[in-house]
Amino acid sequence: MADIEIKVPSLGESETEATLVSWLKSEGELVAVDDVLAEIESDKITMEITALDNGVLKSVFKQADATVEPGEVIGIIDDSVQPETPAVPKPKPKPKPKPKPKPEPKNKPAARPEPKAVAEAPVQPITEQEPEAKAEVISTPVKAPAVSGERIQERVPMSRLRQRIAERLKSAQNTAAMLTTFNEVDLQAVMDLRSRFGSDFQEKHGVKLGFMSFFVRAVCQAVSRYPALNAYIEGDDIVYHNYVDVGIAVSSEKGLVVPVLRDAHLLGLADIEKGIASLADKARHGGLTPDDLKGGTFSITNGGIFGSMLSTPILNPPQSGILGMHNIQKRPVVKNDEIVIRPMMYLALSYDHRLIDGADAVRFLVSVKEALEYPASLTLDL
Repeated sequence: MADIEIKVPSLGESETEATLVSWLKSEGELVAVDDVLAEIESDKITMEITALDNGVLKSVFKQADATVEPGEVIGIIDDSVQPETPAVPKPKPKPKPKPKPKPEPKNKPAARPEPKAVAEAPVQPITEQEPEAKAEVISTPVKAPAVSGERIQERVPMSRLRQRIAERLKSAQNTAAMLTTFNEVDLQAVMDLRSRFGSDFQEKHGVKLGFMSFFVRAVCQAVSRYPALNAYIEGDDIVYHNYVDVGIAVSSEKGLVVPVLRDAHLLGLADIEKGIASLADKARHGGLTPDDLKGGTFSITNGGIFGSMLSTPILNPPQSGILGMHNIQKRPVVKNDEIVIRPMMYLALSYDHRLIDGADAVRFLVSVKEALEYPASLTLDL
């Protein structure tokens, strides 16, 4: 039997410290393997530290809000004390049946019911459903603050993650010569494919056929023609990639994170959907690791799930391109000299003008648009 050290895990590249957010176990408390002992927050993500053995939390060396480093010992588990196996509870005796009430005599005048207080039904959030919405957005009803004459101001410290987001976004604006070009795409063909094959796709692959997989495939196809969008500047050099690692911006309770879908250029629609679903689930439940956030050669962000019609996304350094998706709206457009109603989306491409000429940026976005309007090219590898 020996003391088991509780160490801060690796935080990933370029991160040398984190903040101990809280202990979820107290000194002297029994713990089991994989119990969550503490939470730490780095510049990028929140991580859980779990128990590697059964025992009792013997000592805690760092308190909440303390700064910790990778590999640092922050506590000790004594594995000489093992949690006891809980006894099997005895079945409770069945309650005796209540005597049946005596029948009321016939022709007895009915008693007037006493008035009862009517409880208000809980208010359900009303969400406006977009046509073929890109993702399910769960909204929580928020109570309006009580009206009072008191003016209240609250000051709270920024989390380490929020500080890092602010630093990176400002750095991107100060470093890159950032410019945004716009276009619009008719998503009728994509929606027709989803309507026709969506059920079969989900039955075969166990995942829903969404919109994001088409956009990822379109981006991978476009960067093969315009590789500068998949490169970045490092000093006086340009670093090109023969692979596409797509960062998918995900909004979590603690801020924006951009987990990376590796080798997206090698994946079909089903594997892309599975990969995105896995990363989104990790982001929502705090399961992202530093490796999930490393690298990335191009990013996609989807403000449309929140109702955004148009925006100018900010680059994710050191990347040189980011594609902004927006909400889908039915609008009148001209097709073959006729006015028709089509599901349209505005697209925005922000790019680093130091590396990418405006003409190539426009052509890249047109390539994405054409791939989405003729999605057969995405599956035929054209």
